[in-house]
Amino acid sequence: MRILISNDDGYLAPGIQALADALAAIADIVVVAPDSNRSGASNSLSLDRPLSVSKAANGFYFVNGTPTDCVHIALTGMLDGRPDLVVSGINNGQNMGDDTLYSGTVAAATEAYLFGIPAIAFSQVHSGWSEVESAARVARDIVQRRFETLESPFLLNVNIPNLPYEQMGPLTATRLGRRHQSEPVIRGQDPRGREIFWIGAPGACRDAGEGTDFHATSQGRVSITPLQVDLTHREQLASLRGWLA
Repeated sequence: MRILISNDDGYLAPGIQALADALAAIADIVVVAPDSNRSGASNSLSLDRPLSVSKAANGFYFVNGTPTDCVHIALTGMLDGRPDLVVSGINNGQNMGDDTLYSGTVAAATEAYLFGIPAIAFSQVHSGWSEVESAARVARDIVQRRFETLESPFLLNVNIPNLPYEQMGPLTATRLGRRHQSEPVIRGQDPRGREIFWIGAPGACRDAGEGTDFHATSQGRVSITPLQVDLTHREQLASLRGWLA
């Protein structure tokens, strides 16, 4: 199996190193990741400047762009052949509910999915990298599972509790929960006295009931949510047609 690995925390992040180490034992891996932290980049492509690819001492490739840039470059001009699977992560913190729309981790996997390649995004529930080696073992377990029952390509969003491997709950199929709106921006001043704004913290959970990713991880279970890209609000199509008539 040939696996392309990316992330949004940058090629030096402990999460991607742990993931690469875990998967190198079972697959031929290539790592192409951003040169620095690009969290919150979503699916953005860099169209206003050229991009460069460099190789680090550990063999990882790094790009001066977004997670989507990394996967796009790898798939369209860098790799000799298509990988069998693309994995992203392990992210430093959860990507659940509405967060998936902003996540660079999920975006890297989504880019592969758009190219018809199965993809999985891995995140830890809490930031700080505690038990990241255990999370990497869970990721390897998932990659080693048989995927014949899933329609290919698939796009899976996995959130892993920060627990020792032996204490990890079972893999659980979930749907995305929902959050309240984000906390207000934090206002301040730069050294020249100009007003600046920091984006506020994520809001609290609004829908974290049974069956959601929030609920599963709160119970110590590993949440796996199948995602899709089609944003069409199908239930409103009939109403829209009536409004346009």
